[in-house]
Amino acid sequence: MSSVRSLLASATERLAAAGVPSAAADARLLLAHAWEVSVGELQRRQVLGEEPADVVEAQFGELVEQRLTRVPLQHLTGSAPFRGLELRVGPGVFTPRPETEMLVDLVLSELAGRDDPSVVDLCTGSGAIALAIKHEAPAASVAGVELDPMAHAWATRNAELLGLDVAIELGAAQGALAGREGSLDVVVSNPPYIPVGMEPIDPEVRDHDPEVALYGGSDDGLRIPLEVADRAAELLRPGGLLVMEHADSQGDSLPTALARRGWSDVADHTDLTGRPRAVTARKSR
Repeated sequence: MSSVRSLLASATERLAAAGVPSAAADARLLLAHAWEVSVGELQRRQVLGEEPADVVEAQFGELVEQRLTRVPLQHLTGSAPFRGLELRVGPGVFTPRPETEMLVDLVLSELAGRDDPSVVDLCTGSGAIALAIKHEAPAASVAGVELDPMAHAWATRNAELLGLDVAIELGAAQGALAGREGSLDVVVSNPPYIPVGMEPIDPEVRDHDPEVALYGGSDDGLRIPLEVADRAAELLRPGGLLVMEHADSQGDSLPTALARRGWSDVADHTDLTGRPRAVTARKSR
């Protein structure tokens, strides 16, 4: 058996050499997962000098080998954190990113002080945004819509496991929630927006996230986002709010396109790294 310190040091060195950007953190999470403990408990056992059993060490080694090939960490552990929630993820669903959490803040700010507000998350993927909104604003009526059957299954499972009352509809965002036109307070979306022909740099995204969740359907990546925005305009009540994530290269083009389509109060918002990340716009009254 090897010590926790030596296992982590070796794995961190190998992961870093393979270009994994968060090598030390990934090593800790993978060893904790193999040992079926929290990272905090792993650190306690390391301080006490406890050593993992051979079977744990072997499983950890297998996980590290897969991470070296840039299989996403979240696929190996089966979960992804998002605003305090642990979401189940895996092949067939887009892994939620920390920068997307700001969309939830923008929605919550809009919902503050409202009685029984209504929200839909178009292109919901794992359900991350919809579920976080419901978790943090329990009085809100929240739904999610997802086109891909595999991602829809993940979102449905997450809603059930978390015990959150969020209806997950299977279908295209462009025709979502028929009969609900003109009734919603907020439409939020993290749609596919990567320009066609542009390949994501990170292997975890390029090789493992489903293409249907990535590419925006045109050279500028805006065809699908604008189609989603058009449906949002139909669903929102007058004065209702659209919140939409975009690529950092679309911080000017998407707001401009929305303004041309008749949206008012169009504003762009930067993420914690200072990059353009999300646009808000109101349906004209």
